[in-house]
Amino acid sequence: MNKIICATLSGVLEKALLKLKDSGKISFETLSQIRVEPTKDPKFGDVSTNVAMAMAAQANLPAPRLGALLVEVLKEASFNGVVESVEVAGPGFINFRLGRDPWIEVLAEILKSGAGYGKSSLGQGKKILIEFVSANPTGPLTLAHGRQAAVGDSLARIMKTSGFQVHKEYYLNDRGRQMSVLGRSVYLRYQECFGKKITFPEDFYQGDYILDLAKEVVEKEADRFLKEDEKDAVEFFSKYAGDRIMEDIRKDLSDFDVEFDHYFSERAFVATGRVEACLNELKKKGYTYEQEGALWLRSTPFGDDKDRVLIKSSGEMTYISPDAAYHEDKLRRGYDEVVDIWGPDHHGYIPRLKAAVAALGQNPERLKVIILQLATLFEGGQKLSMSTRRGEYVTLRQIMDEVGKDVGRYFFLMRKTDSHLDFDLELAKKESLENPVYYIQYAHARISSIFEKYMRESGSHEEIGLNSLSCLKTLEKEEVELIKRLGLFQEVLEGCCHSLDPYPLTDYLLKVAQSFHQFYTQHRVISESQEKTQGRLALVKAVKIVLRNGLGLLGVNAPEAM
Repeated sequence: MNKIICATLSGVLEKALLKLKDSGKISFETLSQIRVEPTKDPKFGDVSTNVAMAMAAQANLPAPRLGALLVEVLKEASFNGVVESVEVAGPGFINFRLGRDPWIEVLAEILKSGAGYGKSSLGQGKKILIEFVSANPTGPLTLAHGRQAAVGDSLARIMKTSGFQVHKEYYLNDRGRQMSVLGRSVYLRYQECFGKKITFPEDFYQGDYILDLAKEVVEKEADRFLKEDEKDAVEFFSKYAGDRIMEDIRKDLSDFDVEFDHYFSERAFVATGRVEACLNELKKKGYTYEQEGALWLRSTPFGDDKDRVLIKSSGEMTYISPDAAYHEDKLRRGYDEVVDIWGPDHHGYIPRLKAAVAALGQNPERLKVIILQLATLFEGGQKLSMSTRRGEYVTLRQIMDEVGKDVGRYFFLMRKTDSHLDFDLELAKKESLENPVYYIQYAHARISSIFEKYMRESGSHEEIGLNSLSCLKTLEKEEVELIKRLGLFQEVLEGCCHSLDPYPLTDYLLKVAQSFHQFYTQHRVISESQEKTQGRLALVKAVKIVLRNGLGLLGVNAPEAM
C-alpha cells in the first residue's frame, strides 16, 4: 500500500485507540503494528486494517466489538477529506473508503519525484553480487540464456533503485574439457576445409558456427595448422574459438541492453593458485579424504546428502573445486549476499556448493540461488526443439532479430522464475493490443499524444504539475482505481527484491496500462472544461511517469509515438 496513505491512516487509527483508552472503554499496554492494506474488492472500500484483531486480546474485547468502538470514534472525528466512510466487517476488519485528499497526495508524490518515483532505502546500501548467464564460451547464447539475461539484469536494476549496491558478474568457464572439445570440433572442420576426410564425433559441437570459425582461421592462417602438432593446434583452436564466441556473446548482451561490471575468467582464477589454496585449506581442516585414487570432500556434515569428489583419480578437478573457490572468493570480497541464477538442471548442485562454502569457513546463508525454469519456444502452435550440442537451437540473436529487444526482454520476464515459460513467437510479433508489451507501450505513447494535442489546440506551453492537481475537485471511480494502482509502485519493487524475481513488475505494469485504458475509454482528458482538463492532464502525467520508470527497470523502451 502507498506509504503516504498507510502513514495517514495509521495516525488516524492510533489517535482513535488512544481516545478509547483515555475514555476508559479499553486498556492496553502497547500498540500493535497497524497494518493497512488495499481491499481485494472495491465494494468493500479502498483500504482495510486488521488493527481490531491485533489489539483484541490486549483490550480484552472480541475483535468485532473493538472494531465497532473504533468505527464510532472514527465517525465522530473530522477527517478533513481523508476518509469518506468507514465500517467494521467480518471478524473485525475495518474498511475505509478514502476521500479525495489521500489520492491527490499520491499524485503529488509521483509528480514531485518524477524519474525518482519508486526509489526506496529498502536495501540500506547492502552490497549484492548477482552472477548470471555465465554461459560457457562454446556456442552462441540461446533462448535459455536470454531468459537468464533478462531476469538477472532487470533484478539488478530493481534492487539498485531500492537502495542496494549491486554488482553484476559473468563467470567465464574458459578452461576444462568443454574448451578442449570446442577446439577439437573447430580443428576437425578446419581440416575438412582442405578436403581431408574426418570422422566427426557425435558429442562434439556441430552447429554451423563451428564451420564458420574454421573458415575464419583458413582465411587468416591458410594451411598452417595442417603442418603443426595436433596438441598445439587444438590449444590454438580452443583459445581462438573461445575468444571469438565471447566477442559475439558480449555483442548480443550489449544489444539486449545487458552490461556486466565484471567478466570473471576461471582460467585466470585457477592460474592465481587460489583454487589449489582452497583445496589445501580443506585438507588442513580435515574435510577431505582419499579413496580409490580420488580426493573427496566431507560434505555430509554440512547438509549434503553424500560426500563429493574434488579431484578425480585422473588428476582432473571436478566442477565443485573451482566453484567452491570462486564462491569463497565472492564472499571474501565483502558482499553481504551473493546471488546466482542457474538453470533447473542445477537444483541438486545447491547443497554441495553450500556445503563446500561452509567447509571453507563462509556463511552459506549469504549465498542465494535462483533456479530459473526453462523457456520453450512456440511458433504457430508448434514447439521448436533445441539441442545445443547438435546445433539445433534458437539463439538470443534470432529472438532479437525476430521480435526486437523490448519484446524479447518483456516476454522472458512474463512468468515467475520458478515457472516454465512458453515463449509465443507468433504473439510476440504482433503489433496489436493482444501483445502485452505493445499494450503497455501504447499506453505511454497515447499519453504523449494527449499532451501533443493539448499543446497544439490550446497553444499553451505551461508545465502541467503540482498546481494542476487542485483542479481535480472530485474523482471518478476509474480515476480512483488508477491512482490506487499507481500508489503501489514502490511496494511492487520492494516485493521483487524480497522474492528475487522481477516478474511482479511485468504484471503490475500490465495492470497499470489496463487501468489507464479503462479510464481513457470512460472519460475525456481534454474537454471543454479547462479546469477538468488541467486536472486530468496531471493525472495522466503521473501514469506516464510510472510506466516510463517501470519499463526502464525492465530494460524496455517507453516510446513517445507508435
